[in-house]
Amino acid sequence: MLKAAFDPVQMAIPFFVLAVILEILLGRFGKARANYEPRDAAMSLSMGLGSTVAGLLFGGAIFAATVWVWQHRIFTIPMTAVWAWVVLFLAEDLTYYWFHRLAHERRIWWASHVNHHTSTHYNLTTALRQTWTGGVAGTWLLWLPLSFLGFPPAMVAIQKGISLVYQFWIHTEAIKRMPRWFEAVFNTPSHHRVHHARNARYLDANYAGILIIWDRMFGTFIPEVDEEPCRYGTVKNLGNFNLLHNVFHEWIGIARDLAGAKSPREAFGYVFGPPGWSPDGSRDTSHTLKAKWRARMEAADEGAPPQ
Repeated sequence: MLKAAFDPVQMAIPFFVLAVILEILLGRFGKARANYEPRDAAMSLSMGLGSTVAGLLFGGAIFAATVWVWQHRIFTIPMTAVWAWVVLFLAEDLTYYWFHRLAHERRIWWASHVNHHTSTHYNLTTALRQTWTGGVAGTWLLWLPLSFLGFPPAMVAIQKGISLVYQFWIHTEAIKRMPRWFEAVFNTPSHHRVHHARNARYLDANYAGILIIWDRMFGTFIPEVDEEPCRYGTVKNLGNFNLLHNVFHEWIGIARDLAGAKSPREAFGYVFGPPGWSPDGSRDTSHTLKAKWRARMEAADEGAPPQ
């Protein structure tokens, strides 16, 4: 009930390794689209390893908080009930959607998540670029209500692991589209390429973990269009392969902005506002970048000759 009997992520590691090797070979022999840059792939692998270490450092405190919440639960939900796993699958996936959305819309959480988006390539190693600082940022707090409702911590941990394993395979350009029915319900490589794209058209979209239905329900779904290929990375790419800079650059940016803040309002905005927020609006946010893009599209449409 408290400790998971198995870890889906640990069990899937051999599959991860084999899948990366297969993707590299398929790309090398021209059988699939797979762009690899050795320093970039090494960065992703290093970040994955560091994330595992960080998880060990913060895991005890997070587990203790989860157990405390579960001990004060409203209900007791049995791990052996099929209906409980179905409900948890939906509840955990919805929780992941909102975590992921907030991680893009609030700077303090973006600081811990941005390193997942810093690669200018999109391949299976990109999936391994996991946070080192999620424990500090408190991104794990959103899952506590599941245990408060009565889902055992072990059950929640297993479902979170299943979600992470699922999300590994969608970090690829080797798969263009899945069948239409699958694209309508599930997160896919096509949907997730949009999420990792830095094109203004695609910013802040497709936050799904397993089910893309949440994005469709909450208005954050954007389809991939062949006329505009995805360009990967962040709006302002780092331009280096420095591991520590990759992990901590946004935290350093927050500290620098806080040091120059002139009021509590400014300090609050720098921490909890959207990434790119500034008191005078001189910096671009995803919202302003998308607004500029729409204005360009409308101007282009108005200037187009009649059909």
